[in-house]
Amino acid sequence: MAGKVRLEDRECPLSATLGVVGEWWTLLILHDAFDGYTRFDQFQENLGISSSMLTGRLRTLTANGLLERRRYQTHPDRYEYVLTDLGRSLRPVIVALAAWGNSRLRPEERSMVLVDRETGAEVEPVVVDRATGRLLDPENFVFAAGPAASEVMRDRYAAVPTASRRSASPPDTSA
Repeated sequence: MAGKVRLEDRECPLSATLGVVGEWWTLLILHDAFDGYTRFDQFQENLGISSSMLTGRLRTLTANGLLERRRYQTHPDRYEYVLTDLGRSLRPVIVALAAWGNSRLRPEERSMVLVDRETGAEVEPVVVDRATGRLLDPENFVFAAGPAASEVMRDRYAAVPTASRRSASPPDTSA
């Protein structure tokens, strides 16, 4: 999948991430893994995916460290696919995508909702800044060039103030 990422986008974390999980079967396999599926036949039956497509997607997910392939039977060898810590870290992304999809539907049209495990009450996930708890809305939070940014990336975000640029600027003494 990495070959589909444009050369100029390779440093972009969004492009790099989409190169790993951007194909829709991949997200559905991960969703099934979050629901407890681990075996090839479970994924195949639930998703209705061809064995060759599933084999390729599972190979990509294991190669990228999102799933771990573990033998659960010998004679013949059978394997299961278990989420790694890296794979589990994608759950908030999957939850946010599902919530976004549900937000476009009337409540009676939703086939799957996120609920509190103890109360059964439907919940609405939001993405917030860990330090402040503020919603990551575009009025308050924007992307900026990071320390490893190329000149192209720095130019793209040149107008965005960053803490390192503010501290590097000489103080304004015109007053």
